Amino acid sequence: MTENSRDSIPILWLSGAHVITDLYLPVVTAIIPLLISTYGFSYFLAGMLVTIYNVTSSMMQPFFGWMSDQYGIVIHISVCLMISSVFISAMGLSGDIYLLLLFAALAALGHAAFHPNAFSIVNSLCTPENRGKITSLFVVGGNIGYAVGPLLAAGIIFYFGLSGLPLLVIPALLMAVVLWRSFPVKNGMAGIRRRSSVDRVPLATYRPIVPLFSASALRACAIFCALAFFPSFLINRGLDLISADILISVMLLAGVAGQLAGGHLSDIFGRKEYVIAGSILAIPSFYGFIFTTGLISVCSLLVFGFALWSGFAVTVAIAHEMIPGKVAFTSGLMLGLSLGIGGLGVALFGLIADRYSLESALQLLPFLIIIAGVLIYLLKYPWKSWHGS
Repeated sequence: MTENSRDSIPILWLSGAHVITDLYLPVVTAIIPLLISTYGFSYFLAGMLVTIYNVTSSMMQPFFGWMSDQYGIVIHISVCLMISSVFISAMGLSGDIYLLLLFAALAALGHAAFHPNAFSIVNSLCTPENRGKITSLFVVGGNIGYAVGPLLAAGIIFYFGLSGLPLLVIPALLMAVVLWRSFPVKNGMAGIRRRSSVDRVPLATYRPIVPLFSASALRACAIFCALAFFPSFLINRGLDLISADILISVMLLAGVAGQLAGGHLSDIFGRKEYVIAGSILAIPSFYGFIFTTGLISVCSLLVFGFALWSGFAVTVAIAHEMIPGKVAFTSGLMLGLSLGIGGLGVALFGLIADRYSLESALQLLPFLIIIAGVLIYLLKYPWKSWHGS
C-alpha cells in the first residue's frame, strides 16, 4: 500500500460516516406520505417533524463547533452516529405525534454533534495542497447519504412497513465500530486540542458572511421543501410511494454530481460566479418539472437537483476562506444554523399547502432561490471571471 493510499483511508472512512449520518433526515421526509396516510397527519404536522429535526440540529451545531474550536471538547463521532440512528429508527414504532417529535429532536442532537466534530478531524487531515479535494470528499459523502436515504427507506417500508425502520441501526452500528477503531478517543481529542485556538473571536468578525449565511438559509428552505413535498406532489400525479422516492433519490444523486462538478468548476471560474449560475439554472428547471409530464419533467427534476445542490460545498468553502481558523464553528453555522433556519420554512410551506394547495405552495420556491442569488451577488467576496480577479 502506497503512502498516498494510506493517507486517503481516514477521509474515506469519514466520508462513509457522513453518508450514514446524513441519510437519516431524508428517511424522515421519505416516510411523510405514509405517516399522513396511516395516521391522518396534516401537512403541517408532518412538516413539523422535519422542522423539529432541523431546528434542533441547527441550534446545537454551532455550540458543538464552538466547544471543539475553543477547547477541543468533542463527542466521539461514532457515538453521534449511534444517537441519530437509534432515534430515527424508533420513529417506525409509534404513531404518537409527540413521541415522534421527541425522537426527531433526539436524533438531531447526534446529527448536530457529528458535523463540526468531524470537520475538525477533516481539517487536521488537510494541507494547503489537498484542502479542496479532502473537504469535497467529506461533503459529498453527506450528499450521497441524502440521496440514499429515501431509497433505503422505501425498500424497508416496501418489505417490512414502518415497523422495519429499526433495521436502519445496522449500518450505523457497523460504521461506529470502524470509527471507534480508526479515530481513538484520546489521540483524536488530543490532536484536535493541539490545533484549537483559545482566542476569543469578536462577533463582528463573522459579519461579512451574513449575506452568505442568509442565502444558504433560503436555499436550504427550497431544498427541504423539495425533499418533504416532492414525493407527495408525485403521488398526487399518480405515482406510487416507491416510484416517488426513487425519483427523489435520483434527483439527489444528480445533486451529488452537481457537488463534484461545482467544486471543480468553481476553482476554474470562481466560487461566487458558480453559485449564482447554479441558482439561475435551478429556476427554469423547477418550472419544467412542475408544469410538464413524462420524460421532460423527469429530466427537469434532475437538472434542478444538479443545479440547486451544486453550490452547497462551494458556499461552505467560501465561508472557510472568509473566516479562516474557525472551521468547526463556521461549519456549524453554514451546515447547521443556516440549514435549520431554512428548515423552519417547511412547516410554513405545509401551512400554505393545507390552506390552498400543494402545487400553490411549491410554486413559491423559485422566489427563495432568486433572493439567495441576489445575496450571493452582493456578498463582499472577490469575483474571478465576471469582474476580474
